[in-house]
This record gives sequence, C-alpha cells and structure tokens, in this order.
Amino acid sequence: MKYEYEVDKDFSSKLRINIDITVAMKCQYVGADVLDLAETMVASADGLVYEPVIFDLSPRQKEWQRMLQLIQSRLQEEHSLQDVIFKSAFKSSSTALPPREDDTSQPPDACRIHGHLYVNKVAGNFHITVGKAIPHPRGHAHLAALVNHDSYNFSHRIDHLSFGEVVPGIINPLDGTEKIAVDHNQMFQYFITVVPTKLHTYKISADTHQFSVTERERVINHAAGSHGVSGIFMKYDLSSLMVTVTEEHMPFWQFFVRLCGIVGGIFSTTGMLHGIGKFIVEIIYCRFRIGSYKPISSIPFEDGHTDNHLPLLENNTH
Repeated sequence: MKYEYEVDKDFSSKLRINIDITVAMKCQYVGADVLDLAETMVASADGLVYEPVIFDLSPRQKEWQRMLQLIQSRLQEEHSLQDVIFKSAFKSSSTALPPREDDTSQPPDACRIHGHLYVNKVAGNFHITVGKAIPHPRGHAHLAALVNHDSYNFSHRIDHLSFGEVVPGIINPLDGTEKIAVDHNQMFQYFITVVPTKLHTYKISADTHQFSVTERERVINHAAGSHGVSGIFMKYDLSSLMVTVTEEHMPFWQFFVRLCGIVGGIFSTTGMLHGIGKFIVEIIYCRFRIGSYKPISSIPFEDGHTDNHLPLLENNTH
C-alpha cells in the first residue's frame, strides 16, 4: 500500500457521520443531536432512527462482539494489519451486528440509535443525553426535567461509528466498544481526530475518513467540583491533511528482474562456498600427505661418505 499526504482543500462539502449506538435507556428518555462550532444543530429526525431493543446480547451476538474486540486488540499491536483490511474491503463479510436468534418476548430496555447525519466540515460535538433536544436562540437544550434521575443509565455499546462513505469490511477504532456505567451521573467522552482519506484499491475507490480516538469517563459530582452533564459526548475535529491510500502491485518485468537477481545470487553464493570448501579440503589432505613422509637413516657408501638426502618416496632404497 502506498500512502500520500496533501492539504485538504475541500471545505464546502458535507461530512457524513454513520452511527449505530445502543444506550441502556428507553428511547423516550434520550435524545441525540450534533452541535458544531458554527452553532448549527442538526435535527436528529433527519437521519437517525430510535429503535427499542434489548441491551444484553444473545450468545451469537456476544461471539461476534468478542471476535471484533479481539481484532481491535490485534490492530493496536500490529499496525501493518490495516493494509490487509484496506485490501480486503468489499471482499470480507459484513461487520454489522447479526440479528438476535433467541426469544424476543422480553420487553426492550434499551434504545438503538442508528443511521447517518450530514454536518459541516468543522469541529463539532455529537452527544446523547437525557431528554429530547429542542432548538434554542442561544444554542439548544434537552428536556431532562421530565425524566426520573434514577432511570439514568448511560451504559452503551458502539456497534459502528464512522465518517464519510461506508466501506464494507473496514473496521473502525470504536467498533465493538462497550462501556458500563457505575453511577447514574456518569459522563463518557470520546475525543476524535478525523483524517480525510481517499482509498484506491483494485476492488474499490472510495472517499472515506480514518480517525483516532481518546476516551475519558468520569462521574459528575458538583459538590466535589466535577461539573458537567451525564451522557455520551463525541467531540470530533478534522485534520487539515488528506491521505491517499493506493494499492500497488509489482509489474511483471520488475518481478522477473528480481527473480533473475535472486537466482544469480544463489548460483554465485553456491560457487563461492564450493570454492572455499574445496580449498579447505585440499589443505587438510595435503597435511595428511606430508605427515606420511618419514626420513630414513644415513646410507653409507663404499668410499666412506654417507647420503643424508630424504627420499622422494616412502621406503625408497638404493
């Protein structure tokens, strides 16, 4: 995969936010909306659906969530696996939560908020809190006074959260995340940095967005100085850089040249090792041959002198 970076010059288009979040509260008690830096509120009725569901997962759904969380942990350790995911886009199975297969006679105790929104390409805040959102001249407000405080429970599960065009098979950083609230006044915050991304593979070409996220959670306690509002807050900001991811394959001629180089290197290395081995064997063999030659005693002649020369052959006699 080839990565290229450039300045994102597109500020006029809209940013699509794809959402599939289940909150452990009834749908009539919660409201979701987006407020950007331009103080523009996006009406939740335009693209979000509130569906009463059961918060606890079925055995099949729990297995799906466990596998998704395992993949997320591996992606955090092995960053090169993201290239494999990019290449497998549109080739892998759907990453959506499978439907329940058990008895659904149990009354729903949670609300699944799913769909998509189009917002301006500026920093914003998508949040889910108590009460339905209503427009206000100085911003917006939520009708939380009509909800009993004991029913506050912002335990939630993020089955899918992405920005831009939806690409099947792509796993996003928050997919499969589950948080359990330990207090009625708990706030969950996600600080998201969105990077515009153009994906070009041999299967697809898509304009999507990658993002990184930092999580934080705390209990609201005004007496202790911990102020805020109970709920789920996702504050996102867009990067000024755009990444282009392109899948590249080696041309046949380049593969052939590399193959020839590898084969030639194997033959060259083999010949060199053969020469070194032959040289070592010859040295050892010559030492054994020299050690087999033994000197003989002096040979007297009739005229009285002796011959002290070594013979060329072993056991040589005059």
